[in-house]
Parts: sequence; C-alpha cells; structure tokens
Amino acid sequence: MTTVGERRLRTGSVPAAPRTSVVVPSAARRALDAAVAHLRGLQDEQGWWKGELETNVTMDAEDLLLREFLGVRTDSETQAAARWIRRQQRADGTWANFYGGPPDLSTTVEAWVALRLAGDQPGAPHMARAAAYVLQHGGVEQTRVFTRIWLALFGLWSWDELPTLPPEMIFLPSWAPLNIYDWACWARQTIVPLSVVCTLRPARPLRFGIDELRTGGPRPARSPIHSTAGLFERLDGALHWYARHPLRAVRRRAVRRAQEWILERQEGDGSWGGIQPPWVYSLLALNLLGLEVDHPAMQAGLRGLDGFLIVEDGPDGPARRLEACQSPVWDTALAMTALLDAGVAADDEVLTRATDWMLGEQIDAGGDWQVRRPNLESGGWAFEFANDGYPDTDDTAEIVLALARVRHTDPARLESSIQRGVRWTRGMQSRDGGWGAFDADNTSTLALALPFCDFGAIIDPPSADVTAHVVEMLAAVGDQDSEDCRRGVAWLLNAQEPDGSWFGRWGANYVYGTGAVVPALVAAGLPADAPEIGRAVRWLEDHQNDDGGWGEDLRSYDDPAGWAGRGESTPSQTAWALLALLAVGREGRSVERGIGWLVQRQRPDGTWDEDLYTATGFPGDFYINYHLYRLVFPIWALGRYVRRRET
Repeated sequence: MTTVGERRLRTGSVPAAPRTSVVVPSAARRALDAAVAHLRGLQDEQGWWKGELETNVTMDAEDLLLREFLGVRTDSETQAAARWIRRQQRADGTWANFYGGPPDLSTTVEAWVALRLAGDQPGAPHMARAAAYVLQHGGVEQTRVFTRIWLALFGLWSWDELPTLPPEMIFLPSWAPLNIYDWACWARQTIVPLSVVCTLRPARPLRFGIDELRTGGPRPARSPIHSTAGLFERLDGALHWYARHPLRAVRRRAVRRAQEWILERQEGDGSWGGIQPPWVYSLLALNLLGLEVDHPAMQAGLRGLDGFLIVEDGPDGPARRLEACQSPVWDTALAMTALLDAGVAADDEVLTRATDWMLGEQIDAGGDWQVRRPNLESGGWAFEFANDGYPDTDDTAEIVLALARVRHTDPARLESSIQRGVRWTRGMQSRDGGWGAFDADNTSTLALALPFCDFGAIIDPPSADVTAHVVEMLAAVGDQDSEDCRRGVAWLLNAQEPDGSWFGRWGANYVYGTGAVVPALVAAGLPADAPEIGRAVRWLEDHQNDDGGWGEDLRSYDDPAGWAGRGESTPSQTAWALLALLAVGREGRSVERGIGWLVQRQRPDGTWDEDLYTATGFPGDFYINYHLYRLVFPIWALGRYVRRRET
C-alpha cells in the first residue's frame, strides 16, 4: 500500500494542510521538559548517547555475501537477515536507498541475491517482482561497479568486464596524480583492499545463478577518445593488459605492502574506519592473502561486525540488520549541546558523565591526515567508539562547542582538551579557507573520472556545513577575529547559493546547510541584517511548509531545481530552520508556526517520529536516518526559543 507520505514524495508536492496555530510559551516549555526527560533516560551509564544509524539493505545483503565468501555463514543468521530484507521490500518488488525514495537497481539486485542465499526461489512472487523491475531497468548489466564486484566474487560476473585498480598505486608518492591520499579516507581504505581483490580475481561459486536478472544486452559503446571518459576507459584497458603481464616482483611487493597497510589501520574494535565498506573489503582482501578466518585480525573483524548488528523479534521470527557505522561521539556531542540549550545546569551530573567520557575519547595518535599536515599535533575526535586513525573536524568542532559550556571538576584538564581540539581543527583548514571533514586539501577531482568510481563521494573537499561548525567553534572560544576564522567566513560567503541557501554535505540538504551557516556567521560577527543573512532568511521562510514545518527530500542532491528545500516536514529539518531564524533574532509567524509544529507532533514519551532520512553519507547515493536527530535538534530549537521567551 502506498502511504500518503510516499505519494507526496513521488509527486514532488506537499499538499496544503491546516495551518499550525501559534503556540504559547508554556506549551513549548512542557514539550521541552518532556523531551529533555526522554533524552536523559537514553544516556548510557558510561556517559555516552548512541542512536541507531539506519541505512539500507545493501548492508545486510553484503554481510551475508561476506560470510558466504568466508565460509562462516549460518542458517539462523541468514534467515534473520532475510526477514529484515523482505520487510523492507516495497509493493513493486524493489528496494530503495532511503525511506520513501525511488527504487534503486543495484540495491534491488543485491537484496535479490541475498534472498536466494536464504533459499527464496526465483518463482516466488516477491522475487519475480524484483527481477521484473531489474530487467525493465537494464538488468544486472546496469548495476554499479561495486555490485558487480560482489557478483564476480562468486563467479556470477566476469572480472574481465570490471574496471581494475592495480595494487601498485600504493607506491605513488603523495604529490603524484591518483595517489591513495588524493582519495577521501573512506574511499582510500576501500580501494586499497579492493586493488588486492581485483588483482587476485577470486570466484567461489554459489549453488544458483542470476540468469533471471540478465538482459543479455550488448556492452555499452566506449566514449569518444577525445573525451575525459573515453581517455580513462582506454587507461582502464591498458591497466587490464598490465594485470595480465605485470612486473611480477613489483606486483608481489605492492600486494605485500597493501596487506601491511590494511593491517596497520585495523582499529581496536576490529573495524577499518568504523564503517562498513572498508571493513568488509579489508576482510575479503586479507582472506585472499592467506589469513584464515581463525587469524586474530579476521576474528577481530568478524566480532566487530557482530557488534554492529541489531536483532528484533517479529511475528515471523527474529530479524537482524547491520548498522553501516555507529555514532556515539557525534550523538553525545549533540545531546550535550541540546541539554545545555534546554537550560540544564552546566555542572549537572548528566553532563559531567558525558564530559568525562568525551575527554577519554580525544585522540592522541597520528593518522593519514598527517600526510597533508605532517607537523600538526593530534587532538581531534572521531565519530565512532574506535576510529583513532581518522578523527574529523566536524565532530571535533561540535564537541568543543559543547565542552566550552560545561563546568567540570578538573577545569585544567577540560581547558587543555579544548585547546588541543581547537589547534588540531585550525591546522586542518584547507588552502581555500574551508574545512573538509577528515583531510585538508582533499580536492583533486581526477579520480572521479575513473570507470571504477561510479558510486559515492570519493573525495573530501571543504563543505559549508563542516566549515560553518568550525567557524562557530572558533567564535565560541574567542577566536572570531583570527585569520583562520575570517578566511572561513569568507569561504562561506563565497559558497552561498544564488537563492540564498547553502548546500549541505552531511545533512539533507540546503535546509541543513543553511541551518548550520546562518548561526555560525552570526556568531562570527556578521550583522543579522547583512544582505547574505537576509537572503538566507527569505529562502527559509519561502520554503516553510503549509503545516508550519520544514522538510527536504533527499532527491534534492540529484534534482535541486525540483527538490531543494521541498519535502514532507520532519522534526530535525524543522529544528534546523528554526535554529537559523532564532540565531538572527527572527520573531513572528514563521518561528511560531515552526515551534507549534514541533509541539503538536511530539509523542507522549517526549520524542518525535521521523521515518524520513535527513542525513547523508554520499550525496546522491547513500543516506542515513540518525535516530537521535529527531530528539536532539528539536530540543535545541525549543530550548533557544523558550529561553528567549522566558527572559
């Protein structure tokens, strides 16, 4: 059955709804108090918060395929994963990459193959519907490269028909084109093991085939040789030739160095980067290089994956799903700021526990970020429980913003931690004045032209949302007049869209970017009546929904003209818009209606429902529903509103 919300998303319209009545401050206070009580109850006894990080069923399909390849898949875990995958299938037989989104061909193929592993037969109605969609949209031949790599691992696709990456690329110096440090950290940790997998070209056959998904159509014609795509297609052909005739001694050294590189970057929890893609491909590569599943590195990796599983009971039995990542550091930083904005005392026990835990998470070790900043002292924070090699500026900025407002029993330790975080973040500024998340000056676009790179963001250039968070942090610690902060402000002003909004790299999308930049610019000293601020405010008010909330569909990444700032209202996106309007002292109907939307849609337990995804992994390809966003951001907005009305 198609829901009303899905119909709205498909048609691209948000029908008129009864206008939200103006809310009185006492109602906002009651809503805030209920939300704060709920958030307090979610804190772990160690001091952290962690909401589920929900993505899509490729995580579950690839988890089963990995376990099949390694020979460790069990029937009970297969059936539990299959139940979850079936529950996510839509009436048309497809799977999407986000709730209410369009069908995704590659995700549907991977889900179909995973269900075949579970014993679902091709003639079953749900399988037949999926196969019909796949054939109508070009068949398995039109899936992304990563999907066809998974098929090739089991002899279901030819390695000869896949792009290749030679492991020798690991020897390229950091100044050379296409060296591994020109890739974003998540892509770098993925392509190094994949270069090994694609070199060794394994095939471990399954008991079934995928003829039901093949159209048998011809391979697409090559692009013209004078085009960039055509040039790189021919480069790929040359690399295939070299793969058949390598310099054997060099190749052996490259594969050995790749293995060392992979093992050096395994985290304490067994992961690689704390995220699924490099994790599973590293396990595949190490196994192909001779590490059996009982090897300590393999065992640690598999145990770590088990720790990312969520199992729920259901009428048809337990269902399990795999988180692509876990976000306790990020969630805890946001929760701390939410409580502080709600008026919780800066030395409240709940904040003291969170601060103690957060101080213990600060990273002292070096990492790949030192390739571009070799003389910079460590001091950042990572997103996950264990990711010491890859701290990021976005987490660090939000953590400093929270820590700078708490009172702690060891103020000297707290101040030292804050200063180390600030120094590290300032040192990660890119040459153009902005900040990327994990690396400085990670802006080379050459790899984007490789035939291998048809899925996901593979570089980490500065973005408006991350730069805004850093600028706001610098202002909070009194550095708003520093050259670093001024350059960051200049970068943000230059990045403003013609319509007044800002693009959101890590959240959906222009509402997120604008909701981050406006408070940062105000904190850095830009007058609230500056023209840039005025254009942003007008954009937000023009995109408020008739029901009083704000929403933006994830398709705005692919079709900004049709979707920017448009979509069904959500709690987190409504809060982002309100944070910007409140930062400039905006009062009146837009703010009152937005607050009213939050108050009227609060659940009895103090939180909100938010099925729609509002966060971004890879724009255009991979999206996230952070389950804590629906609570912490409304608390921010309600807290700032109530504080203003009650003072």
